Amino acid sequence: MIRVLLLILGLAVSIGVQAQLRSIPTPAKRGEIRHVQETLVEINGKRMRLASGAQIRDASNLIVQPVALPRGALVRYTVDAQGDVFRVWILSAQEAAQPDPRR
Repeated sequence: MIRVLLLILGLAVSIGVQAQLRSIPTPAKRGEIRHVQETLVEINGKRMRLASGAQIRDASNLIVQPVALPRGALVRYTVDAQGDVFRVWILSAQEAAQPDPRR
């Protein structure tokens, strides 16, 4: 019985750890973002459109709506073939402190 409980506890902890890990692709660019209106954002002072199906993830890796973007949040992002913003990761303090892997 104790073994079963320890196994369940171990699985729960490993699932929780896996949920916190996230992989941001190396080609993702770095910048500061703010929501302008509807599907329009501004990254590093340049207005860009969010692609259809774009995802914005917060530091906990939860999906957030564009209107919930903190003004001036440090992010990494990718664009699609049309140059529209496709994926956005709001950086945690720890991720923001790391050097940009693209440099």
